[in-house]
Amino acid sequence: MGQKTHPFGLRLGITEAHRSRWYAPKALYGELLVEDEKIRRWLDARLNRKPPFAAVSDVHIERTREELKVIIKTARPGLVIGPKGAEVERMTEELQYMTGRKVAISIIEIKNADLDAKLVAEGVCEQLSKRAAFRRVVKMKSEAAMAAGARGVKIQIAGRLGGAEMSRTMDVKLGALPLSTLQAHVDYGVAEAKTTYGIIGCKVWIYKGMYTTERTEEESNAAGGRARARGRK
Repeated sequence: MGQKTHPFGLRLGITEAHRSRWYAPKALYGELLVEDEKIRRWLDARLNRKPPFAAVSDVHIERTREELKVIIKTARPGLVIGPKGAEVERMTEELQYMTGRKVAISIIEIKNADLDAKLVAEGVCEQLSKRAAFRRVVKMKSEAAMAAGARGVKIQIAGRLGGAEMSRTMDVKLGALPLSTLQAHVDYGVAEAKTTYGIIGCKVWIYKGMYTTERTEEESNAAGGRARARGRK
């Protein structure tokens, strides 16, 4: 058995907030869970896999009884919003039709795409799909992440690298990567490159330093909610 743990899952409820935030009765829970996944896949297919290629790295979903709130984290907010907000309005209408609920979409800009593991993985896969030299791509992306302010980075690719007959794994590590430290902020992302000789997978770990009080407002609110819930117990 492998001893590898998902960096996000390990920290969930300790230093990381859930990506879906809502409560539901037992009878409705499964239906809403499937709906969340459907929304995420639809947004990924619409915004990342075809124009405008909006570099969406994460989708958070919040629900109340009346409203479904979708929070999109993207490096190119202008492309998601569209001219005069036309793209957001169109997406809102389509999600309302898809879910049968009132939908509100809000967009959070990612300031530095080189520090987002999902976007780095997508960037590596995009280059591999264009038949770029895999060693050079991995080295360049890892150095770019370190230059952007990361404390440590690891990029791992696996598959028929360079069109080789046998698949293999290659990785590049720079700096520190404390995967077992719960207070360490380790961002993790996965992507796939579809090449003529098969799929090449890419995993990226980016260590951004220890969690401090300077967290995003959203994470702070979620952590505060957990603390209040513990207090009530």
